[in-house]
Amino acid sequence: MRAHEGYRLSFEAEPRRIRADVQGQTLADSRDVLVMHETRLAPVFYFPRDDVRMDLLVKSDLHTHCPFKGNASYWAIKVGETLLKDAVWSYETPYDESSSVRAYMAFNWSAVDGWYADEIEITEQPRNTAKAKPNPLVNWLVHEAWKATSSRNLVQRLAEAMAASGLPLSQLRLLVRTMNPLLFALIYTWRPDSDGVTEFEISHENLQSEQYRNSPFAKVIDGEGGVRRRLEGPDSLLDFPVLRDLVAEGATDYVAMPLEFSDEQLNILTLVSDAPGGFSTEELGQIYEILPTLSRLFESHALRLSSSTLLRTYLGSDAGQRVMDGLVRRGDGEDIHAAIWITDLRDSTSLAAALSREDYLSLLNSYFDIVAGAVLDHGGEVLKFIGDSVLAIFAIDDPQQKEPEAGAHALAAARAASAQFESVNTERAADGAPLIEFGIALHRGDLTYGNIGTTKRLDFTVIGSAVNEASRIESLTKALDRQILLSSAFAESVPDLVVSLGHHTLRGVTGECEIFGLHAE
Repeated sequence: MRAHEGYRLSFEAEPRRIRADVQGQTLADSRDVLVMHETRLAPVFYFPRDDVRMDLLVKSDLHTHCPFKGNASYWAIKVGETLLKDAVWSYETPYDESSSVRAYMAFNWSAVDGWYADEIEITEQPRNTAKAKPNPLVNWLVHEAWKATSSRNLVQRLAEAMAASGLPLSQLRLLVRTMNPLLFALIYTWRPDSDGVTEFEISHENLQSEQYRNSPFAKVIDGEGGVRRRLEGPDSLLDFPVLRDLVAEGATDYVAMPLEFSDEQLNILTLVSDAPGGFSTEELGQIYEILPTLSRLFESHALRLSSSTLLRTYLGSDAGQRVMDGLVRRGDGEDIHAAIWITDLRDSTSLAAALSREDYLSLLNSYFDIVAGAVLDHGGEVLKFIGDSVLAIFAIDDPQQKEPEAGAHALAAARAASAQFESVNTERAADGAPLIEFGIALHRGDLTYGNIGTTKRLDFTVIGSAVNEASRIESLTKALDRQILLSSAFAESVPDLVVSLGHHTLRGVTGECEIFGLHAE
């Protein structure tokens, strides 16, 4: 009985003449076929390129990576009207372990209609009969990996499992792309001598930096496959600056493998060793075997992070968190007391007509950057962008408190926005650009905070008469020639800062309401 062996890769000469037919056409026919044997995988025939009908192949953009074979290029098979996508592959510049298949090509077994050995049809795919010892990382993947609570935690657990299996690992790094308007990706790094896993953010602007463009990350993200560099010896290829840094730290081997999610998004797992000889085929084979399932685990954590990011981006941080916590049914919500902050851009219709689409969108984004940015900077929650209006709230914990801190924050946000627009408009006036004019209403009252809408399309927002009253007050800012107006309910929070502007009728509101402005205006 043969002893169980570790992960193994070998190539041997096939003594028979092998032919592959597709749609009645001979795709390849050779007496110089090599057979690749790889642990737990079926044997694969590799044909010399000179014995392959290249005229029946169409080059694909797809590249895949094997940490011990290299980057595989792909072709489609086209015979008549039949097109079999990505059915042929070749390691055109293989790593040393697989140098024997340079200029050889392999075919997807099921894409070929007929396989023949010495003109005798092969009726079933050859099987791998070698006995391989269990992969310790598979056991970890099944029984332990699912316990991870985040990508960061999964990186920690993965690195510890690899180290426990005997892998000579001096650094593990994961790059995961995000659905964040500010961030392109997060990088998690583990080192055996560090306290836990560190996290680093890559912004979208970083992608234009020389550091990123000259890194293995750019090569992998661009879909060119992975990167393997042996770092020992005077002839080692140090074609990326990071490799030279690693050599200076004593590294001997570097591997960057694409980690593909189900939507074909490419992320990256990198491994570094400082052991003599670096990683063996058996060690990399253990990782290579679990990579597809491992990618799904990382994807599940990435999706949760993306969901949280998107909800915070589109609903606001507090509303987004409430939805993540399970407030997802129509009617879910609660009654709250809050300062209400509504702003509206003046003369937006005439601005939209006078400006180009690009200039108008630029103006809108500048306006939103200032008004919504002021709310967020002062602890408020931006709930909605309604055309060119912004609805925000500053939650008040105690409705009986006459001068709540939230009210002071709301007023500070309004003043900060006003001051910033003074500066912006000075620049716009100098450039001959139209000024940005707006009004802000500050009110206070009871609200219902939660889900409204249909069963198929919900909105997490605030509703109530106080919201309608705030909107009506904002509409008075132009008529009263005031940038900031306050209701009597809000003015009670800042009595020393306001002046009465008289009683006014608000559309849809019974009776007259006293409206206040700021002394400084």
